[in-house]
Amino acid sequence: MDLTTTYLGLKLKNPIIIGSSGLTKSVEKIKELADNGAGAVVLKSLFEEQILAEVSRNIYEDQSGYTDAYEYISEYTKEHNIDKYLDLIKKSKEAVDIPVIASINCISDNEWMSFAKKFEDAGADALEINVSMLPADDNRSGEENEKIYFDIIEKVRKEVNIPISLKMSHYSAGLSNLIKKICWTKNVNGIVLFNRYYSPDIDIDNFKITSSNIFSSSEEISISLRWIALLSGKVECDLAASTGVHDGEGVIKQILAGATAVQIVSAIYKNGSNHILSILEFIEHWMSKNNFSKLDDFRGKMSYEKIDNPAAFERVQFMKYFAGIK
Repeated sequence: MDLTTTYLGLKLKNPIIIGSSGLTKSVEKIKELADNGAGAVVLKSLFEEQILAEVSRNIYEDQSGYTDAYEYISEYTKEHNIDKYLDLIKKSKEAVDIPVIASINCISDNEWMSFAKKFEDAGADALEINVSMLPADDNRSGEENEKIYFDIIEKVRKEVNIPISLKMSHYSAGLSNLIKKICWTKNVNGIVLFNRYYSPDIDIDNFKITSSNIFSSSEEISISLRWIALLSGKVECDLAASTGVHDGEGVIKQILAGATAVQIVSAIYKNGSNHILSILEFIEHWMSKNNFSKLDDFRGKMSYEKIDNPAAFERVQFMKYFAGIK
């Protein structure tokens, strides 16, 4: 079976991309993933918020009182974080023969823009921009929030020539239209649907905010599956599915919906790197059983534009199925 796919203009030996996470934070881990069949890796993100917080903490701890010292501390802190990341890019490229995608998790279009060019110079095959946008500020309109996407990708495209993907939120009043407009800009080559947020919970005994569901479940595939299917064939960029893809069946579903590639993280945390081989084996067996020799034979076969009842992807009510329940 031919499992190759082209994502962001990069040829992948299969559609499985290990998403940005602790799994991709070291050369040793990345090599293990590649040895077990990963098609590509997205390096653990460099977090803009984390760098800025570290700068603020280091300046606060400085007791010199000199303005020049603050500037030095700020620049040193940023460069220290960047240098470590550039080293990871360079050594990962030397260690594996699969695409290595750099990643930045950002909240603005400010200082970090200069990092992008350094990623390219270090050898990154592409850059994934993760804009974790939660529209919680009641003083900002939806239009103001969404403008952040356009400002960021426009500035990054001016900095680099390598392919760019945008990993974005599903929070938008007009998501289909927003993604179509983002692709129209030609500033990105692919869209990753969607980033997964930290899930808060409340400890009612100790009155503390805690985290819930650190790892995704296979049931969470439905959000990205729906939007991949709705957008397939309608936008001018590659679509990669993220969150809820845990096995070969999940990969097949997303490709049937129209995905170019899929990102997997939680399933590898739970089952180890060799789980990739099990996924690939399942896909090949399914393809053989259904007389498909390559991914393009069935990619998008179940997308909105190609199924007999496209309304199934648009339905948001349960009445059809539960109307008879007393």
